[in-house]
Amino acid sequence: GSDRHVTAESLHEEALREHAQVSLATVYNTLHQFTASGLLREIVVDSGKTYFDTNTRDHHHFFDEQQADLTDIPAQEITVLGLPDTPRGKRVSRVDVVIRLESE
Repeated sequence: GSDRHVTAESLHEEALREHAQVSLATVYNTLHQFTASGLLREIVVDSGKTYFDTNTRDHHHFFDEQQADLTDIPAQEITVLGLPDTPRGKRVSRVDVVIRLESE
């Protein structure tokens, strides 16, 4: 279907609702394999929360902290001016921007 952002836990819950016999560890392993293969993007919003994004094109995100929800921002809507020099032998592979939102 359409692009979406999932956590391993939310995907595991969906699988259980559909009576799929799969462990949370298997879901994590599969998501990481898909990420390594370029089928998903991993978005870490904090040390305890990781999302997997089916949209692998260049783009950024809003993160609603109260709703724990990611929303895509098209890449052309954000301009990053000036990046630091990279360590010797390294290059920038991509820049991910996560803009955190809270209610007023």
